[in-house]
Amino acid sequence: MSETPDAEERRVLGWRARLRDDREVRNRTAAGTVTGAIVLAVLGALMGPQWAPVPMTDPLTVQTSSTAIPGAGEPGDYAVRTSVVEVPLDGTTVEAQLRVPVGADEDVPAVLFVHGAGTGRYVDAFVDQAQALASAGVATLVPDKRLDTYTARHRDYVAMADDYLHSFDLLRDVDGVDPDRVGVYAESEGAWIAPVMAVEQPDVAFVALVSAPVVPPRQQAAFAVDQYLRNTGVPQQVFRAIPRAVGMSLPGGGFEYADFDVAPYQRRMTQPVLVVYGTGDASMPLVQGAEQIIRDVAIAGNPDYTVRYYRGADHGIRVDTVVDPVFLRDLTGWVLGLPGTGSADPRVAGDQPEQLYWAAPVAQPRWLGNGDVLVFLVLGAVGLIVLLPLGRQALVGVRHLRGLPRSHHRDEGLARRLAVLSASTVATVVGLVFYLYGVARLALGYERNGWVVQGGWLVVRVLGLVAVAAAASVVVRLRRLRAAGQPLAHGLLGHAVLWGTCAACAALLVVLAYWGVYQLGI
Repeated sequence: MSETPDAEERRVLGWRARLRDDREVRNRTAAGTVTGAIVLAVLGALMGPQWAPVPMTDPLTVQTSSTAIPGAGEPGDYAVRTSVVEVPLDGTTVEAQLRVPVGADEDVPAVLFVHGAGTGRYVDAFVDQAQALASAGVATLVPDKRLDTYTARHRDYVAMADDYLHSFDLLRDVDGVDPDRVGVYAESEGAWIAPVMAVEQPDVAFVALVSAPVVPPRQQAAFAVDQYLRNTGVPQQVFRAIPRAVGMSLPGGGFEYADFDVAPYQRRMTQPVLVVYGTGDASMPLVQGAEQIIRDVAIAGNPDYTVRYYRGADHGIRVDTVVDPVFLRDLTGWVLGLPGTGSADPRVAGDQPEQLYWAAPVAQPRWLGNGDVLVFLVLGAVGLIVLLPLGRQALVGVRHLRGLPRSHHRDEGLARRLAVLSASTVATVVGLVFYLYGVARLALGYERNGWVVQGGWLVVRVLGLVAVAAAASVVVRLRRLRAAGQPLAHGLLGHAVLWGTCAACAALLVVLAYWGVYQLGI
């Protein structure tokens, strides 16, 4: 039976009304998405410090490309006697490997090695340096790092200096060692310890600072992360995370050593100082570090400094995984030639170093600067998003098993939108975590991968926009239900699921904005 003209007209009018209604929903959702993304971008910019490192425009100029040290002592060619000794510390003991040149006509100088963050056992630390020195006529001692008081969260550089001074005292008492010519070789993190040793024990005869961070650990970490990210080629928005991650108090507490300043000790250091960097080391402020050491020892009235840069050498002064033999030659010559080599010209020599930006103090985040709060906020929000719907489903299941009718039918359109909002928001958080992890692995390996760096960031940002669109869709649906006089949710649990999910997703969207997901620009 065919429709009457009036019925057909009503059907057409209804179809047109639905089209207008759908168009209005889409327009409002699109407008809400744009507005939400802009609001989150502005909020993210206002919530914490930006990252704008200051370019370094006054580079330290080397005086000659040759690293040879005038007046360097002539190295011998000795057999080396190696032994393992125990060093008593306060509350424990550590083992140390002692190397002594055999057959020297007189007492020899000696070097105590101080570990960096990446080493801890004598068996695999400073092997090439210690052997080169010993065979040239310099006794060496490489102690194990004391690890019962050394963790990622807790390090006390002053206390560590005291522990290493026990090894220093032992080395001075070794037969055949000249106690007045015993010095310290410190690498990387150890360069925060050696100046303390030199001040606490004036009998330290000389100090070699190799790949020295010089600036406080937090400051150096931000500088290193910046350099690694630039090498990896990450989008500009990712750099916002540097001060917000490095500047905040990390979850779980500790890390007080992040703000340790070695400068006051360097300004009291009167021993000859050898400063060594590899120009292939992206993690250290190559120019700024040397300049600060020169200024600091000048304050102590100390004119004895020597700075050397080795072409293409990395953090361990290695080239193609091998410790630079020229560096080993210069190191042994400098030690054997003291005190004359302490002030020999040229003072600054080797490969011309480059440092694009200053390693400056890191601004403290105004918001979300407490790592415990940040972790609690994220985990709490994700927990609510997951557990609230599960709780609702559990209650529905219990009522069904008891044969009870459903108390109320929820709005399925709103339920679907909430599900999309929850899934997209959590997916963006997970995607951001995996992206940052992937970038960190590339950065630490000095690698580039456009699919991960650029493509991964694009995926995270698209997921973030999907989450904002889902939030806008939820808001539009809620407004329509309210306008139609329909309930937004039923019962206490229904309201808890609705508003708890909305609040948790809103919190995660703000966290994502804080970390730059909605930052404007490309």
